[in-house]
Amino acid sequence: MRTYLVVIDESEEARLALRFAARRAAKTGGALHILALVEQADFVAWGGVQATMEAEARQKAEELVASAAGTIFDELGLQPLITIKKGEGVEVVREMLGEHPEIAALVLGACAQGAPGPLVSHFTGNNAGTLQCPVMVIPGSLDEAAIDELS
Repeated sequence: MRTYLVVIDESEEARLALRFAARRAAKTGGALHILALVEQADFVAWGGVQATMEAEARQKAEELVASAAGTIFDELGLQPLITIKKGEGVEVVREMLGEHPEIAALVLGACAQGAPGPLVSHFTGNNAGTLQCPVMVIPGSLDEAAIDELS
């Protein structure tokens, strides 16, 4: 089954990429896999403070994907797979692609203005030819109607 992997955060461009990937999966009889990244907290001298910061970041990611999954199910009847991982984004995405050969496309959102984020820069730059699947970059300048038409 064709699976679309989309990396989400709280940004508008990630929301648009998720909408595109979900609609594409629904229209093609594919699956959707949502990946939320939990950034590792910078080292804090007091371990309890660092653990609390990481727990809060994980809870925030869990709430984000739960909300996104609920919206997708309500709108499209599609139940996405969800993964929440802690670590550096590029490394985590590479691990996911290696562990899940069913992933047919990596879907990323690019902000409407300014430089692309680290994932878009990495996976569409010098390393684009090393991937085992295509990368779809969804421009943040598109509105929902354009996303719906394209997907």
